[in-house]
Amino acid sequence: MLKLDILVLSVHPDDAELGCAGTILKHIASGKKAGIVDLTRGELGTRGSAEIRDKEAAESGRILGLAARENLGIPDGFFENTREYQLKIIAAIRKYQPEILITNAYHDRHPDHGRANKLVEDAAFLAGLRKVETQDLEGNLQAAWRPKQVLHFIQDNYIQPDILIDVTDFWDKKVESIRAFGSQFYNPEWADEPQTYISSPEFIQVVEARAREFGKSIQVKYAEGFTSRKILGVDSLFDLR
Repeated sequence: MLKLDILVLSVHPDDAELGCAGTILKHIASGKKAGIVDLTRGELGTRGSAEIRDKEAAESGRILGLAARENLGIPDGFFENTREYQLKIIAAIRKYQPEILITNAYHDRHPDHGRANKLVEDAAFLAGLRKVETQDLEGNLQAAWRPKQVLHFIQDNYIQPDILIDVTDFWDKKVESIRAFGSQFYNPEWADEPQTYISSPEFIQVVEARAREFGKSIQVKYAEGFTSRKILGVDSLFDLR
């Protein structure tokens, strides 16, 4: 079993990179183990294909230094919060036993993001119930496991964050991980493909602007924001910025 400190469960390949790659990089640099489990292969995306995005996700995982990356193969676009998909996610949570789980935003421009948020939140709770049975790939019964924290990154829609993480030292590497998805974001080599909202040169500028806005709030250059349904606590008032 590969136990992770941080597991990102997000619906599309590249969601994690856009939402929390800086935070992933920062914690890996401090010695933590992190991984990403993409729920879908993003097969309904206007540009590229599922196969291309599989390769891009693997390259991005290499750039980030992930301990693990896999894809659950849940259908893109038309999934619902069902027992079938909850059990797939429960099995992934129990496989990696993360202390912290990060997932999609509460709500967003893309409807998959909000639906994935609720699906993962429900699965994270159910993963802690021992009478909910799941098996690993060898058919062994998995032990119950519930992450200590479930956080949600902030995507296209502005949501007031509950916590901000300084990612200034890791910004360039975050952008590199995003650009690994050459089929999705601005790439002159894909000029003949249909252009989309996220493939314009301005989109990355918007991502940077959001990070600068969050950074200004804690007097750093770049920050990533997260929300939590659970009230967060600290050991000391001096841990606060």
